[in-house]
Amino acid sequence: MRTLAAYLFISLDGVVEAPERFLRNDLYPDSAPLLAETIAGQDAVVLGRKTWETWSAFWPGSAIEPFATFINSVPKYVASRSLEPLGWAPSTRLRGDLAQEIAALKGQPGKTIGVHGSVSLVQALLIAGALDELRLVLCPVVAGHGRRLLSREGAPIPLDLQSARTTPRGLQFLIYRPRA
Repeated sequence: MRTLAAYLFISLDGVVEAPERFLRNDLYPDSAPLLAETIAGQDAVVLGRKTWETWSAFWPGSAIEPFATFINSVPKYVASRSLEPLGWAPSTRLRGDLAQEIAALKGQPGKTIGVHGSVSLVQALLIAGALDELRLVLCPVVAGHGRRLLSREGAPIPLDLQSARTTPRGLQFLIYRPRA
């Protein structure tokens, strides 16, 4: 069975929205190898509607590597009940129940399925128990405002730390798995 893994930049105060606002320029060289390592193990991605709409306008014309080549060529599955048409190939809309669609994708042969950006989608997958891995690049900054990943009501979601690494410029690369 395939793994579903989210990859997000996160500030010390939990903000994951628009990381380009808080990821300092001096940290970019340290973040590229972490991203390259993550996408090397992926052969598909799931995106939320808003992320797909924003990224489909930006990434086809981008030369920002290593992500541009990856995201433009990898199969993209879009969690949306209404988005049509999907002109950024290869993209497929997930039409049915999200949990069932994700389970079907995870049942297919292949590598890890990534979830990049898509804050609401990552939150929903984490709450539903469908997310297998949470890869966070913790940036040494207090963002101050923006959507937070783990701000929610409800029962705790216990996570187990699988690995932690610090880059030379102070990024923390943390990999968590939700406890079964």
